[in-house]
Amino acid sequence: MEIILLIIYSIFVWLIFFKFKWLPWNITSQVIVVTIPIFALTVLILFMNVVAPSSHDVRAMNYVIPIVPRVTGQVTEVPVEPNRPVKKGDVLFKIDPVPFQQAVKAAEAKLAELRVGLISAQAYQRGLDDELKNAQSATEALGARLDLSKKRVEQYTTLAAAGAGRKAEQEQAESDVANLASQIAGAKANESKIKQKIEARTEAGEIDEVAQAKAQIAKAEADLVAAKYDLEGTTYLAPANGRVANLALRPGVRATQLPTFPVMSFIEEDDPWIIALYGQNELREVEPGNEAEIFLEMYPGQIIKAKVDTILWATAQGQMPISGNLLNTGSKEMPEQRIAVRLLVEPKDKELFLAAGARGGGAIYTEKGKIIHIVRKVFVRVSTKLDWLILKLH
Repeated sequence: MEIILLIIYSIFVWLIFFKFKWLPWNITSQVIVVTIPIFALTVLILFMNVVAPSSHDVRAMNYVIPIVPRVTGQVTEVPVEPNRPVKKGDVLFKIDPVPFQQAVKAAEAKLAELRVGLISAQAYQRGLDDELKNAQSATEALGARLDLSKKRVEQYTTLAAAGAGRKAEQEQAESDVANLASQIAGAKANESKIKQKIEARTEAGEIDEVAQAKAQIAKAEADLVAAKYDLEGTTYLAPANGRVANLALRPGVRATQLPTFPVMSFIEEDDPWIIALYGQNELREVEPGNEAEIFLEMYPGQIIKAKVDTILWATAQGQMPISGNLLNTGSKEMPEQRIAVRLLVEPKDKELFLAAGARGGGAIYTEKGKIIHIVRKVFVRVSTKLDWLILKLH
């Protein structure tokens, strides 16, 4: 663009001083002619770098997901190929499901068994009140018999003392009293045991047997969910639209759940990050929503419309390590770090394939100095035309 402006300026100088000779061509005019473009271009570029800052380092980046199997097992199928487009939901690989199917069946059988036990425990709980009533009735009946036996003991004792009764009948009556007292003690113990079970109910009004049965069922249901989750993990689906790279998986290989050993890398393509790197003093007027234009070397001559999403006001240089050691500043001053600006591609260019690692340049157009934006846009378009040139000899 500078060359174009200089050419236009040179044409005007030629017309004024040589073609029409409106002004004399002397040392004064020569100094002025040389000084004007230098000063004008300097002011223009300095002002343009504030209101329409450009970057020669624009990068396309994508999320890379390391694929780690959810379960450990032998791989039976790998239907994908490296660096081929994959749709969300496509099968990436399958693991032998037989051991996990058996685990699901075993969990279902255990759950069914525990549910039967719960029904028995609930039936036992409903019968406790009847048991308590029966125990209380038995205790009352034994008490009545004990009172009768005690009266007989008194009668036999009186008769034996008067010589009208037999000693053996007195001893039998006393034995009956002792036996009934023992039975009453056992009946009361049984009644107390039943009362303790009834009084020891949980807040939900359940006895221990029912509460334990429900707890075991809850655990069995959780085990069944976990078993089904593991079974679903034998088929791994693509999490998004993208491509597979670093494919280290083949049928027959035993895949493991170790996070440090992913079986492949998945590169998302739906939401690429476009990052433009700027010097820290170039972003004073840049705001989210500003118009932007970028160009990539892989698409010579094509302008991609975008807008500013966010300015990432953080660099690695600004992170202080938290430790017991003092900060080591080094013997040299640390270089100034650039600030990253995230750009969002406009809908009309959304379908354009942006390879991870694609690089180029671009510019941001702020709300100030809009009359100068046209100059920057010309600069951007000239720069992308130069990408048609491949300057190498091999």
